[in-house]
Parts: sequence; C-alpha cells; structure tokens
Amino acid sequence: MAAPLEVDIDGRTVRLTNLDKVLYPSGFTKAEVVEYHARIAPWIIPHLAGRCITFRRYPDGTDHDGFFEKRCPTHRPEWVHVALGPGDRRGGIEYCRIEEPAAMVWAANLAAIELHAPMALAADLDNPRTLVFDFDPGPKTSIVECCEVAIGVRDVLESVGLEGWCKTSGSKGLQLYVPLNTPGVTHEATADFALAVGQVMERQMPGRVTTIMAKAERPGKIFVDWSQNAHHKTTIAPYSLRARHDPTVSTPVSWDEVERCAADAVELRFEAADVLERVGELGDLFAPVLTLEQRLPIAS
Repeated sequence: MAAPLEVDIDGRTVRLTNLDKVLYPSGFTKAEVVEYHARIAPWIIPHLAGRCITFRRYPDGTDHDGFFEKRCPTHRPEWVHVALGPGDRRGGIEYCRIEEPAAMVWAANLAAIELHAPMALAADLDNPRTLVFDFDPGPKTSIVECCEVAIGVRDVLESVGLEGWCKTSGSKGLQLYVPLNTPGVTHEATADFALAVGQVMERQMPGRVTTIMAKAERPGKIFVDWSQNAHHKTTIAPYSLRARHDPTVSTPVSWDEVERCAADAVELRFEAADVLERVGELGDLFAPVLTLEQRLPIAS
C-alpha cells in the first residue's frame, strides 16, 4: 500500500491513505474516487449543503458488503460539521454535513462511495424542499421503460402546472425530482401526491406500472416508489458515485435524453469520467431543483 499522504484543500489538511487500493472490480482505485470527489465538488456540494448526509461505505471495495453510516464519525476533522437529524431508539443522530471540497475528499478517504441525501434541509426537517418519483425497474424491464413512465409523469405534472427534472439512479433506475422550495409543505403531502400520480400512471399504462411495494407485483413493471418522500428516507444524491462493478454515477439528464432513451433505447449510463466531461460542457442540469418555487395542487 502507498504511504499516507497529506493534502491541503482550501486551507484544510486532509490525510489520505491506501490510495492504490482497488475499490471497484473494474479497477477503479481509491485515488480515483478521491479525484472524482475533488473534481465534482463544485457541482455536488450545492445538492448536499445544509442536509443530513448518510454515507454508504465500502472499505473493502464494492464487490464486498458495504454499510450505511448515518452517525457522523467521531474522528471527523473539526471542520466537518454535523446536523441533528432523524434518530433511532437513543434519540436524534448527528449526521455529517458535506459543504466544502475538503469534506468531499475526507469522505472519499473513508470509502464513502455513495452519498445519500434527504428531501429536507437540516434546519427544517419537516418541510421537504423537493418531491421525488423513484422509478424502479422490475425483472424484464430496464431504464428504457423507466423513461417511458417518466414522460407520462411529466405530462401529468404539466397538467397541474409543475415541472420536474430527471437523473439516473446510477444503478438500474431513474428518478424525477419536482422542486417545491416553498414553506408549509409536508412529507405526507408529497408522498400522497406522488402516490396519486403513480396511480394515474397505473391506469394509463395498465400492466406496466405499479405503486404496490410487494416484489411479487414488480416483474414486467416499473415500480413508482412514492415512499421515498417519507420523513426518514434519503435518495442517492445527484453526482454521487454508486457501488457497482464500474464507477457509475447518479447523473442529471435532459428531457431530450429521456425521450431518446424511451424512443430508441439509447442507454443512459454514465461513469465518473463521463460525468466530469458532462458538467464541464453542460454545467449543472439539476440546478433548478434547488431554486425553483412551486406549489402542490393540494391542501398542505
């Protein structure tokens, strides 16, 4: 193993270890994870800042069992701040807040491959800023069918004056975020709305969509997971790596790309290098999710 290395990032000292360790079966190393975290920081941090971040760590690599870590490690640097969030039997949990490039690199050194974020800010856990539709492909389906369903959901949203933005899950599925960024919204209201829209899609695409969680219902269908809007749930953050065979990334995509995927089965799969190239050319396609103010067409 390579000797530990100390690097200075904006005046913060971060100690890096085992940089030559292979973390992905494809050969992607810890050093490459660190580099990706450092380079994607300007685009991912706005989507993490102010939130209770859950790590999914893979110290032995993505071909081994990883673990979710909600409680921010006690050995964190003093400049990695925490926020009190949804807890366990012992009460609230202090989650890490990832708000600067040094914190991204520190997380990479922990082999925090995946970064999961809630829909609400830590300062107002009861008020989700965003509504999410998580399209999960069942057996004998793929992201192509997810895109078809997403287009149908987009049409329903447009009928009630709402806009949404899509990203790949970085695994098999697709997610559609509907920015709200307005006070008074509840997790119950967003979950109810997502379920209602999912049920509309069940009627419009019979036999191809389900909102029922039972896995026996999913073969040949896209599961519209409305429950991701629950108070305690998190979703993979935009631009986060995923723990797969290759270093795939949860990647914001345009509606043109979603339509091409649905029409021509154009693959929506992006690895770390692809995403760095995309943000250099396109910027943050997900930026409107952070600022656009919209209201659900239901009583909150």
